Amino acid sequence: MAPGAARSLRIGISCYPSSGGSGVVATELGHQLAARGHQVHFISHDVPFRLDLTRPGIHFHPVEVPSYPLFTYPPYDLALASQMAAVAEERQLDLLHVHYAIPHATAAYLARAMLAPRRPVRVVTTLHGTDITLLGTHPSFQRIVEFSINQSDAVTVVSHHLREATLAAFRVERELEVIPNFVDPAVFHPGRRGDPALRRGLAEPGERVLVHISNFRPAKDAPAVIAVFARVCREVPARLLLIGHGPDVDRCAHMARRLGIADRVRFLGEHTDVARLLAAADLFLLPSRQEAFGLAALEAMACGVPVIAARTGGLPEVVEHGRTGYLLPPGDVEGMARRALELLQDPARHAVFSRAAARSAHRRFAAGTVIPRYEALYRRLLGEDGPSSGPSSVSTQLKMLPNGS
Repeated sequence: MAPGAARSLRIGISCYPSSGGSGVVATELGHQLAARGHQVHFISHDVPFRLDLTRPGIHFHPVEVPSYPLFTYPPYDLALASQMAAVAEERQLDLLHVHYAIPHATAAYLARAMLAPRRPVRVVTTLHGTDITLLGTHPSFQRIVEFSINQSDAVTVVSHHLREATLAAFRVERELEVIPNFVDPAVFHPGRRGDPALRRGLAEPGERVLVHISNFRPAKDAPAVIAVFARVCREVPARLLLIGHGPDVDRCAHMARRLGIADRVRFLGEHTDVARLLAAADLFLLPSRQEAFGLAALEAMACGVPVIAARTGGLPEVVEHGRTGYLLPPGDVEGMARRALELLQDPARHAVFSRAAARSAHRRFAAGTVIPRYEALYRRLLGEDGPSSGPSSVSTQLKMLPNGS
């Protein structure tokens, strides 16, 4: 290592391995950190969705939960804590970066306690949304979530909205640093829109393509996507692509059949290369009733796809109303359909929004801008970048652009 050069860090990451936003962000963070020369060790019960184990610097350590007749519910959190401690000791980790408060922050606290004092390990917790707004406030979890947040060495949140929601729900004794989600412009960019073969496979000539990506949980209000699309279909020939899987998929399929549009709706399930599908789209729909950030909307924007979304949670921090898309009240199906048609029926206006969406995503949320903020946080905790031996004392503020109504 050259004199004065920052050393490579050894980082443990734990997240849910599903295709939800927290797991995707954690995975992409690991990829980016590894590309910058760090050694990244994922610790989870399964390989996280989108994780590329062939990349240099990426490692995976499975958590095995023993089955035993006494265990009605196998204690994954304890097995996770044990594996975290083992990996931290064997691989000499500098810190554990956990995503989603429970059980990961709790397990990291236990792992740190098991290792002290022979192997001090810092714990960074990133809060993503429903771990605070839904699960975290449940009486069964509120005290342990609050404890785990306060016992972390640093805590980050993905939006100003989530920061305020966390402060309102818990007695927080740690600074909450806002570090937004991000996209890799090398993967998500408008240049991928030139794939005529893919477009022909998804829609007939002259048809517009609308896309929704989510985990199809009730908070995403995926049935509203079907309702909006049904209204759009009356005015313009179009197809709808639904990407992801979850409890509301069957409800959406039934609704599409009932509305007579089932032949125009395609359920594509989970995909690792969503950028390829987004690049073939004309419009992205995200009518969520709860959304801490809106990573799928950001990925669509980065591909030059305007967004029609609900004005809720952190979405106004991502989508600029009247410039990169439109924000409507949650449940306003008629308003969302009207705004969708405004863009789909006016190619010149759509092109302006498309260019603005890509510029905004790449300027404000590029990985090259966001990842160094995580690195700076890590080094502050490790005492390698200014005096800091505890939680971050800086709350970085995202630039908030005004949104109209």
